[in-house]
Amino acid sequence: MLIRTLSALECTKLLAANRSGHLACAKDGQPYVVCFNYAYADNHLYAFSLPGKKIDWMRANPLVCAQIDEHTQGRGWRSVIVDGRYEELPDKIGHRVQRDHAWSVLSKHTDWWEPGALKPVMPPVSDNLPHVFFRILVEQVSGREASE
Repeated sequence: MLIRTLSALECTKLLAANRSGHLACAKDGQPYVVCFNYAYADNHLYAFSLPGKKIDWMRANPLVCAQIDEHTQGRGWRSVIVDGRYEELPDKIGHRVQRDHAWSVLSKHTDWWEPGALKPVMPPVSDNLPHVFFRILVEQVSGREASE
């Protein structure tokens, strides 16, 4: 197995070519990792969620990390790590352009809203919960690739 470091351009291309990854946040020294769907544009990962633990924790500590990977031939893989900063895009004056841009970037992909709009709660959650659009500013990116 050969491991090599990806260039910044290769990392960016992997982020743009994929739609899901893992998002890590931390609060009071405790890490929390979740799967999330995103769209990459303008040096940001754009995403959408219902309120909950992930949003609460990112509001408390905006420093986050995302990991995106893909499998290649055989046992090969590529993986990118993003160190970034959570930025909420509220439905308020002053954020409308950014929120509309997030919607535009996300809506280019089929069923972009579904994972972020569903919550595993019984009884079902009300349809009128405030949806949270957010983005992760990519402050640093690194990646590796393994091939046989």
